[in-house]
Amino acid sequence: MFKKILVANRGEIALRVIRTCQEMGIASAAVYSDADRKALHVLRADQAIYIGASEPASSYLDIEKIIAAAKGTGAQAIHPGYGFLSENAGLARRCEEEGLVFIGPPFRVIQDLGDKTVARKIMSRGGIPIIPGMAHAESVIQILAEEAGRIGYPVLIKAAAGGGGKGMRIVFTEDEIADACRQAASEAQAAFGNGAIYLEKFLKRPRHIEFQILADSHGNIVHLLERECSIQRRHQKVIEETPSPVMTPDLRAAMGQSAVDAARASGYVNAGTVEFLLDENGKYYFLEVNTRLQVEHPITEMITGIDIVRQQIRIAAGEPLGFTQADVKGRGHAIECRIYGEDPENDFMPSPGKIAYLQEPSGPGIRNDCGIYSGFVVPVEYDPILSKLIVWAADRNQAVARMKNALSQYVILGIKTPIAFLMDVLASEPFRDGETCTDFIATHFEGWKQRTDEVHLAVLAYVADEIAGARKTQARISGTTEPFTPWQTIGNWRL
Repeated sequence: MFKKILVANRGEIALRVIRTCQEMGIASAAVYSDADRKALHVLRADQAIYIGASEPASSYLDIEKIIAAAKGTGAQAIHPGYGFLSENAGLARRCEEEGLVFIGPPFRVIQDLGDKTVARKIMSRGGIPIIPGMAHAESVIQILAEEAGRIGYPVLIKAAAGGGGKGMRIVFTEDEIADACRQAASEAQAAFGNGAIYLEKFLKRPRHIEFQILADSHGNIVHLLERECSIQRRHQKVIEETPSPVMTPDLRAAMGQSAVDAARASGYVNAGTVEFLLDENGKYYFLEVNTRLQVEHPITEMITGIDIVRQQIRIAAGEPLGFTQADVKGRGHAIECRIYGEDPENDFMPSPGKIAYLQEPSGPGIRNDCGIYSGFVVPVEYDPILSKLIVWAADRNQAVARMKNALSQYVILGIKTPIAFLMDVLASEPFRDGETCTDFIATHFEGWKQRTDEVHLAVLAYVADEIAGARKTQARISGTTEPFTPWQTIGNWRL
C-alpha cells in the first residue's frame, strides 16, 4: 500500500480524498495556487506544495508542476479528484513514465473513452446500445449538414473531446445547422483545445441515469447500482438521487450488465461511471464513460456502504476487489444537492466573494462534503462548487423531507447560492412524483425568483451571531459574569 498520495485538486473533493487517506494511514500531500493559500484542503493535508498562480493553466492544469510536486514530496501515487486533470491521458502517461501510480484508469483507456466517437465505436462492438449518430468527428459544414439530414432533426451537436455541455448545441431545423456547428466547434476548441464535433439524434425529455463501476486489474468488475441525474442546468447536474424513481429490477439488471460490459469492452480499471439516456419508452442508450470519480459518488456510498475512494486506492495499489456483484446491496434512498457559489435568479452566473457567515446542517442521515468556511474567499478562477449536501433515509419520501430540512438549516452569507432554489425544486409536485428529465429546470423553473415574503432567518442568525460575539467581547472587558443572551442586545426586535 502507498505511504503517501499527492492529491492533485482543490476544494471539497481534495478534502474528501484526504479524509480517506487519513483513515487508511496514508500521508497526504496537497497542492495549491495563489487563490487557495488559505483553503481547507491546504490546512488539512499533511503537507502542502505551492504550484503557481491562480489561473488553472499556471497551477492545477500544469502537468509538469503536478509531477514535480509528487516527486518532491516522495508520494508514490497521484489522485486527481474530478475536473482539472482527472481525465487527462497526458497526466496518466507522465505518471507511468515517472514511476508514479495514477489513481484512475490506464492512459490508453482515458484516451479512447475521452474521444466520444471512439467510445461509441467501442461500445457498439461490445453490444451496448448507442444513440443513432455519426461514427466519426467532422469539421466540414456541408458533410455535417448531410449527416444531420440522414439522422433526422432534431440533432445534438457534441464535442468529440469533452463534456460538461461545452460545444453542445441542439439543432431543430436545417437552417440552423451551419451556424450552430461553427459555434459549437469554436466553443469546443476554447474549452478542450480540440474543435472536433459530431452529431447524435436528439432525444426528447430523456432521463439521465448512470451506473458506478469498479474494476480491478485482476479482471473483476462490478457495478454499484444506478444514480438518477436528470435535474440539470446547462447540462450540469444539480440534484442526484439513488435509486432512480423509474427503475425496475429488470431494467436495473439490464443497464447494470451493459455498464459492466462497457467497462470490459474498454479495458477499464479503477472507478468510473457509465452514463446512459433513458427515453420515454423505457429504451436506454450509452452516453459516455466518465473516467474518474464523480461529483455525485457520495449517494452511492450512502446506500451501499462502500467507500469508493478507498476502493480506488486499493485497486491502484494492485489489490483485488474484496466483494462480488452479489454482495452489492442498496439500502434506503439518498439524495445529493450541489451547493454552488452562483445566482439562480441571474441564469446561475458565478457568485465569487467572501463567505461572511457559514452554518452547516447536521443531524441523522446528513452528510456535508464542504470545502469552505466563514471568512474564506471563493475564487473567481475555478468551478463555483462549494459543497455537496447529501442525505440518506429509509425511502424517497423521507429522504426528500430530510433534504428540505437540511437545506433550511444551511446558511451561507456573503455570496449567492441556489439553496432557496433547491428547496423549491424539492417541494415541486413533478419532483415529488419522480417525473424528472433533463429539461426539468427549463420546463418548470425558467425565470425562477426567490419569494420575497420569506423570512430571512439566515440573515437574522448572522446578525444575532455577530451581536453575540460583540457582547461576549464587551462582557470579558467589563468583567460581567451574568449569563449572556443575544435578546438583551437585540432589545425591541420582534420576529
